[in-house]
Amino acid sequence: MHLTLRQLQVFEAVARHLNYTRAAEELFMTQPAVSGHIRQMEEEAGLPLIEHVGKRLYLTDAGAEVQRAALDVRHRLEDLEMAVADLAGMVRGHLRLAVTTTAKYFAPHLLGGFSRRYPGVEIRLEVSNRENVLERLAANEDELAIMGRVPKGMNVTGTAFTENPLVVVAPPEHPLVGEGEITPERLAEEPFVVREAGSGTRLAMEQYFAERGLSLKGSMELGSNETIKQAVMAGLGLSVLSWHTLSLERTTGRLVVLDVAGFPLKRHWYAVHLKEKKLSVVARTFLDFLTEEGGDLVQQVASGEVVPEATYEAGR
Repeated sequence: MHLTLRQLQVFEAVARHLNYTRAAEELFMTQPAVSGHIRQMEEEAGLPLIEHVGKRLYLTDAGAEVQRAALDVRHRLEDLEMAVADLAGMVRGHLRLAVTTTAKYFAPHLLGGFSRRYPGVEIRLEVSNRENVLERLAANEDELAIMGRVPKGMNVTGTAFTENPLVVVAPPEHPLVGEGEITPERLAEEPFVVREAGSGTRLAMEQYFAERGLSLKGSMELGSNETIKQAVMAGLGLSVLSWHTLSLERTTGRLVVLDVAGFPLKRHWYAVHLKEKKLSVVARTFLDFLTEEGGDLVQQVASGEVVPEATYEAGR
């Protein structure tokens, strides 16, 4: 196959969005022009690369291979740009970063501080659940990932850059509000609202009860911190959440942190990357920024000095 860089760029955008219109908007092209590039690529390959099923697009097996090649080429070109900038004594290029959904409350402020310091860096941020973040890291789609626990059984290294205390929250009218040193046994009698299996906060909560020979009486599983907070406010149960997700609710009194024996659970936020991965100059500079200044920025969000919900749309 003889494909141009432009064709690979177009295909990568279509494969990522699975939508011709969005790809065209991103590339500042017309939709017919994007479709024309894909049609030429399919003629060159002699195979369909994209399937149309109803109104949805799907990659064929051949299309998935082309997508992997297109990503590899894009990453290599980005690395080349950063290597040349490094030789010129500049910090510029691309930072590919993924964060777990809990980290979305402070991630914009980290990136804002970094961008002001290094305006020549273009940041590509992915917000997703822990499982997807790890999959992206393993596939080399991102250089760094921010999460609350370094995964075991995966060839990665993690650098702690600030504390991540986990607390038990309740609605203000809950009977446990105001009680001191609530016992684990008493806590286990309450219904809980929890994240999906495998999430960092759920694993920490389950470990807390397991270490004390306890199990929850009942729980409701929800897929996001925002939904969990709404469920707790509605009286559907208690929850264990990161302190850093609660600045608005604590300030307004819509949620209350309970005084529970053994809490807050002391955790940390980590910047994680593949051990064998040679970080770009930009990624190394961002990692240094996190360890030197990230903690202060995160604490500003946690203390309510800035309101994360006002500056960042949930999810992306």
